Amino acid sequence: MAGTDSAPTAPTALDARTARTASPALNRRNFLLTSGAAVAAVGPLAPLLPAPRSSPPPPAARPAAGTPATTPPVRRAAPYGATTLETTARLPGGAGNGYRRLTSGPGRPLVVRGELAAPGAGRKDRRTALACFVQFTDLHVVDVQSPLRTEFLRARNAGSWRPQEALSVAGAVSLVEQVNALDKGPHTGLAPAFVMTTGDNVDNNSSIELEWFLTVMNGGRITPNTGDPRSYEGVQNSGLPLYWHPDDRLRDQDKKHGLPHLPGFLDAAVRPVTSPGLRIPWYSTVGNHDDLPGGCWAPGDPALAEAATGARKLYRVPDAELAALATAVSTGDDPKAGVLKKILADYAPRARSVTPDPRRRPFTPHEYLAAHLEPRHTGPGPAGHGYTAANLDGDRMYYAFPVAEGVLGISLDTTYLSGHYEGSLDTGQLRWLERTLAAHSSRHYDADGRTVRNPAADDARILVFSHHNSPTMLRRPDAARSEERRHDGAELIALLSRFPNVVAWINGHSHTNRITPHAHRTAHRSFWEINTASHIDYPHHARVLELVDNHDGTLSLLTTLIESAAPHRTDPGDLSAVGLASLYRELSYNAPGVREGLAGTPADGNTELLVRCA
Repeated sequence: MAGTDSAPTAPTALDARTARTASPALNRRNFLLTSGAAVAAVGPLAPLLPAPRSSPPPPAARPAAGTPATTPPVRRAAPYGATTLETTARLPGGAGNGYRRLTSGPGRPLVVRGELAAPGAGRKDRRTALACFVQFTDLHVVDVQSPLRTEFLRARNAGSWRPQEALSVAGAVSLVEQVNALDKGPHTGLAPAFVMTTGDNVDNNSSIELEWFLTVMNGGRITPNTGDPRSYEGVQNSGLPLYWHPDDRLRDQDKKHGLPHLPGFLDAAVRPVTSPGLRIPWYSTVGNHDDLPGGCWAPGDPALAEAATGARKLYRVPDAELAALATAVSTGDDPKAGVLKKILADYAPRARSVTPDPRRRPFTPHEYLAAHLEPRHTGPGPAGHGYTAANLDGDRMYYAFPVAEGVLGISLDTTYLSGHYEGSLDTGQLRWLERTLAAHSSRHYDADGRTVRNPAADDARILVFSHHNSPTMLRRPDAARSEERRHDGAELIALLSRFPNVVAWINGHSHTNRITPHAHRTAHRSFWEINTASHIDYPHHARVLELVDNHDGTLSLLTTLIESAAPHRTDPGDLSAVGLASLYRELSYNAPGVREGLAGTPADGNTELLVRCA
């Protein structure tokens, strides 16, 4: 059952989208390879953050569970330091295709969900706080000038390229600033102990994107520009009406939808920006865009590396080639990128000459792990952000870590290393997961439903993290290891359901807010799946999660959506980093072809999720 602790606010036009389904064919999720989120930067007048520091800060000590925060942040106008319980970005009411300015609206209600356990009276007065942390997902920090991007797919579907993509660094920095301003969880008073990223931290498996992401999280100066250091060389000054040209008067297809003329936008988008870095530790979970060029092609391909670092960028191709590439991507039947490589080779004479840049080289899974382990990227800690030197042996990108006293986190790797945008688990990792769950469960069930006891286990509450959610995990064979069986979302749900102390599975990938109860026929074997929207697409959300013991045989996991610290209302003349971060959000709400339903329903947002104690 579900109920609200306060009356819900009236829905806006965008809220109404949550009741409708997404386009089934060529939407952003089908074209993850084009899901960019480019790089923005500060203007000269109003820097978003403090001046750059010469070295990252020392690792921060994790606040002990049960310790309330005592130092309030310096406040600016909301949403800085606020959650969506207090205020949310809203579009004005009324239908229409024109560009609409965002405003600050009332907060979203708290929805109590009792599908897995009934909410007991008086639980708020007796509960004990166990943990508080933040989830980021699908930041898609991207180099929009990379020659390996396939923006030209927009000719088939408007949602395959986003007008806000050139502002992802400013947007991500503003999200970091928001977490730094959140001194406590809204329900427990605990200071958030860490941030977990659940994958697609970068967009196109590019070395420079990885450097930018790690600097956003740990702190430092970023110049979100590649190629020519003096100018922008991407689709937004190509002269093609297929793309939004903010700097000139070209009557492109986005301006016909009302997107503004903003002189100086592209210069601002490639100026340096400084991230303060998170003040709390952070952990990393890998996504398909982190592992694979374009999010869907096999890594280590020399032809793709040559294209990414080279001097030709293709902005348009004929319809027949577009159709072939669209089919190859949506089916996943071309993991070696044969169709794309042929297009890049055949139409190189038509491509724009750009400045080559070796920093755009795709990185391998081993290099991804090694970058996290570099001392210069430790930031607030922990060293490696969940990964250790042991993970380099076999490039194992999964691990377990302490969330708080008596609470265990497990981070999984759900990517197909042979190339595919959807996910799965290999057999070795599934067996490791089962062993890890069993080592922290005094009682669980085997595959036949028989009780298995382990008196030596510590009986931790368990939170599982991954990039892919259950509907996007397949049994498709891995082309690189065709003899190995792969395991889908249903199999992972079945495994987690055998352990009564699993509280939740927290993930991303879908760019959608959606919370699903997984109820086993035995009431004591149930958990929640929490899928969170991206920070590249509308509605630009992250989550605060707080785990509490109600001392009545139930636990509650309280989930609260947050936005970045940037003001809801934009100033078209403000091209500082603050202004760009606000514009990043507003453009995403107005983007032609925006996929509907991404915000989810109220029951997918600010919630109290009850589950029985093990």
